[in-house]
Amino acid sequence: MKRRDFLRAAATSAVAMQLDTETAQPSVDGGTGDNTVKSFPLEERTISQLQHDMEQGRYTARRLVEMYLERIEQVDRGGPELNAVIELNPEAAAIAERLDGERGAGHVRGPLHGIPVLIKDNIGTADKMMTTAGSLALVGARPKRDAFIVRQLRRAGAILLGKTNLSEWANYRSTHSTSGWSGRGGQTRNPYALDRNPCGSSSGSGAGVSANLCAVAIGTETNGSIVCPSSTNGVVGIKPTVGLVGRSGIVPLAHSQDVAGPMARTVTDAAILLTCIAGVDPRDTVTQNDQNVACNYAADLSPDALRGKRIGVARNYFGFHARVDQVVEQALDTMQQRGAVLVDPANVNRSGYGRSGGRVLSYEFKADINKYLAALGSDAAVHNLDELIQFNEWHRDREMPFFGQELFLMAQKKGDLSTPEYQEALQRMHRVARDEGIDATLKEHALDAIVAPTAGPAWVTDLILGDHGSGGSSTPAARAGYPNVTVPAGDVFGLPVGISFFSRAYSERLLIQLAYAFEQASRCRKPPRFRPHAQLDV
Repeated sequence: MKRRDFLRAAATSAVAMQLDTETAQPSVDGGTGDNTVKSFPLEERTISQLQHDMEQGRYTARRLVEMYLERIEQVDRGGPELNAVIELNPEAAAIAERLDGERGAGHVRGPLHGIPVLIKDNIGTADKMMTTAGSLALVGARPKRDAFIVRQLRRAGAILLGKTNLSEWANYRSTHSTSGWSGRGGQTRNPYALDRNPCGSSSGSGAGVSANLCAVAIGTETNGSIVCPSSTNGVVGIKPTVGLVGRSGIVPLAHSQDVAGPMARTVTDAAILLTCIAGVDPRDTVTQNDQNVACNYAADLSPDALRGKRIGVARNYFGFHARVDQVVEQALDTMQQRGAVLVDPANVNRSGYGRSGGRVLSYEFKADINKYLAALGSDAAVHNLDELIQFNEWHRDREMPFFGQELFLMAQKKGDLSTPEYQEALQRMHRVARDEGIDATLKEHALDAIVAPTAGPAWVTDLILGDHGSGGSSTPAARAGYPNVTVPAGDVFGLPVGISFFSRAYSERLLIQLAYAFEQASRCRKPPRFRPHAQLDV
């Protein structure tokens, strides 16, 4: 059989396999609009509360799994048809029973023991679940071993409840894609207004944890893919420093910016999750010399942490939406009332790295995805970017019904990472984002951190024209590889809006403390009510 014929046969087999799975495939026209959702006993329960419930015998880990699965069946599969979960873990209940046995024998591994967690479908698991990045091309291809952060979660006693839908290939395929859509999973919806977008690419993780489909979730970010869906879904998101969390086993986009991080309903829960997944990964060299991972990020959280801290206001990231500005102005007043010293303005350079950043992503995506696909072995339908492009063409009706693969085609034309164009672009991007960007602003104003609106309110999902978000501030920290923490700050017509805290490399502990103090003073998180549309009558 010729190579091309073999690929076509393998691709057809993969799609046929997908048609036989139980993964939900709702229509792209929208959910039912039914916001009659039953009350849920675990709504807004924190990790510490769930641990207390298990310690007191109110619930077992097995019962928690059952309750969250019931919630997913009601909210994700039926009713509002949120479509945040792409696959459930068939072993979750059995794992929970084993962890219950450990608890009964007096052994509790830590704060995540028996806690159900959802993870994004680009995070590899060597179990009965698949890892597809939302693409039909990877259906049936299972990694040979767990991703580093999955090993960390399992060791901590967390229960992988399932995997979440995402913007396919972490939203790096088309220049006019729709966030939250994948060929395998369909369209995820925003739980605050079902006709609106959850942002991406960690769409299912943001919508899922907000809708109480799990206790906490994991997302990944290259630029905005944790903080934007956290903001639009009304949750806390932590985008760590590149180098704090090992990335082996995660379907890559670009190694200079890729990182995984927590998404949770509270800062404390996000900090607990970050403490678990941070660490030196033997298969990820960027973590090898890190001295910052041995830290309990949930310790020493104080409502007074803002007092005396110099907080810069990046005014050049305001102005894209008047009502968002109003929300953030109120947040700034809250910080000032809690003792923060606001330096306003303290603008961060936002020019000079746009073209360089795009080139870096093109080169790194080609190199990184080729390496990842080649390692999957014979059970994968594709083994490099060229074959992936061919797969999408052969299955255009399922993979490209709404948007194409322009970014794939651009990346395929690039050379290897020794190309001078790439080397120069990477150096320029880091210089502008770090030395002339965040670091320069921190130094000039003697700041502890910088704040800006995370993103605009959720836009109406548009599969014809693609995304049309109004603005945001994720790029400086993303390009620099620096940490970024977003916290709910309020809402616009019932749609959540977040505020971002960012600073120098490995400043996660400080940023989490500041975010916690703001969270405790503002209490802006409101559970979603699955309305068909935004609250335009408020």
